[in-house]
Amino acid sequence: MRHLGAFLFLLGVLGALTDVCEIPEVDIQLVEKLGQRLLPWMDRLSQEHLNPSVYVGLRLSSVQGGTKEKLYLRSLKLDYQQCLLGSAFSENDSDCQAKPSMGRLSLYLLALRANCEFVRGRKGDRLISQLKRFLEDEKKAIGHNHKGHPHTSYYQYGLGILALCVHQKRVHDNLVGKLLYAVEHNHPLHQSHFSVDTAAMAGLAFTCLKRSNFNPDQRQRITMAIRTVQEKILKAQTPEGYFGNVYSTPLALQLLMTSHMPGAELGTACLKAKVALLASLQDGAFQNAVMISQLLPVLNHKTYVDLISPDCLGPRVMLEPDTMTLPEIQVPETISVTLQVLSLLRPYRQAIPVLAGSSLEDVLKKAHELGEFTYETQASLSGPYLTSVMGKAAGKREFWQLLQAPNTPLQQGIADYRPKDGETIELRLVSW
Repeated sequence: MRHLGAFLFLLGVLGALTDVCEIPEVDIQLVEKLGQRLLPWMDRLSQEHLNPSVYVGLRLSSVQGGTKEKLYLRSLKLDYQQCLLGSAFSENDSDCQAKPSMGRLSLYLLALRANCEFVRGRKGDRLISQLKRFLEDEKKAIGHNHKGHPHTSYYQYGLGILALCVHQKRVHDNLVGKLLYAVEHNHPLHQSHFSVDTAAMAGLAFTCLKRSNFNPDQRQRITMAIRTVQEKILKAQTPEGYFGNVYSTPLALQLLMTSHMPGAELGTACLKAKVALLASLQDGAFQNAVMISQLLPVLNHKTYVDLISPDCLGPRVMLEPDTMTLPEIQVPETISVTLQVLSLLRPYRQAIPVLAGSSLEDVLKKAHELGEFTYETQASLSGPYLTSVMGKAAGKREFWQLLQAPNTPLQQGIADYRPKDGETIELRLVSW
């Protein structure tokens, strides 16, 4: 009977594990290699390249950048405070090219919290007021009947609520209600399909509100919304194990790690996702700074919700620059990538010669040099994205989609995707 009792206890433990999302320990050397990819980004201190997400990811990870990390936060503070508050911090704000967007401001507030700082005083109040104004503008764009759309996205809307929450700033019920309604009526969409990233960010915002005991009148709806997005994300798991795709999986795991789900076999799904992510890491999939910064916390069993009460004294391994010996210089191989634009009145199709290992952005630049092809891009925290091709700018509800011909959407942006020899890439203007 004693052995039977032990067996039943073990079964109970294993059953409980299926209700929680736990990521087993990962080889620290693999984490260090991932962190090393962020070190070059921390040397880029210009306005265009400063990225609060890099700092947040490192602070929630098991590795650290030492002096570089401190200098990076200082640069973030100087740039964001100068651009957002102007003369309150500097007599000359002419160097500020543009005020940070709602998403950038939200990430900056997360970065401050990752350093165990609360925004305080008159200057801090102005930052919070600016973010609340952004949210109010988005609420008006959505409309009282919910027929409209945010100027930015529901992803940034959720991120804004999360940023206010971790700083213990209450968000009015009617602002939270817009995001709740979006989840309840399947609005977390991006480019006409269910967005795992958007749903995960909404879930993280709701989880923070719930843990902070904010918006008590909305508590039942918040609890239901968390469950809803978790279930939808689990249903979006691919046969390979990804939630949505490889790059949306880290943020999805952050949400799934925040609570248990009885009867959902959550543990099994998360273990499958971990195996898929590790395989992708071995293949060098994670090169983009934002994607890396979302994955590092997961590998340290942390999420953005942990910024409610961050651990700023825990030990973290010091990162050293990658000293891997470079291979002997070889004659670069030239490959051919066909670039086509078929969604315009005057179609474009041309084989573009580039060096092996070139990014899609390099292909676009080369096509422009060869003549007849023009394009424009806009910088973002995730890298440059196309805004105009062949003189045709994407409209308010349009975007230039990147596809591997004939119809396979690319999961990376133009700066990260590296076409292979003989590949055909289509730039397609689509509405959503």
